[in-house]
Amino acid sequence: MPSRPSRKLETFANPSPERDYRVHIEVPEFTCLCPLTGQPDFANLAIDYVPDRRNLELKALKLYMWSFRDEGVFHEAVTNCILDELVAATTPRFMRLTARWFVRGGIFTTVVAEHRKKGWKPAPRVELDAFPSQPSTRG
Repeated sequence: MPSRPSRKLETFANPSPERDYRVHIEVPEFTCLCPLTGQPDFANLAIDYVPDRRNLELKALKLYMWSFRDEGVFHEAVTNCILDELVAATTPRFMRLTARWFVRGGIFTTVVAEHRKKGWKPAPRVELDAFPSQPSTRG
């Protein structure tokens, strides 16, 4: 049986709920319709989140994204709708959705929406040198 679009977001238990870690997902073929012209709009979506108790299941996410294909919606509205529904499904510590819309009429649009769980504070970022300093061979 072929797959069909679905608005059902499935999740699974976070395998490491004691740790903050980032999950990065890219959706390079997101499509919806312009609500004014009916023409297709294309975007590259990037989802970054720190899970709490639930993680997104990727096949269900793919079918969810597909469900917008024939929907007429503005860039800002669909970005915020998707974020709200992802947050409702997973209740993450943090989630950011970045929607980079392909050019239309000579204009690129990027919409960024975020959610932070009340009281959650990220650990300080640790920066590591890509190439640690080598000892000098000069005297």
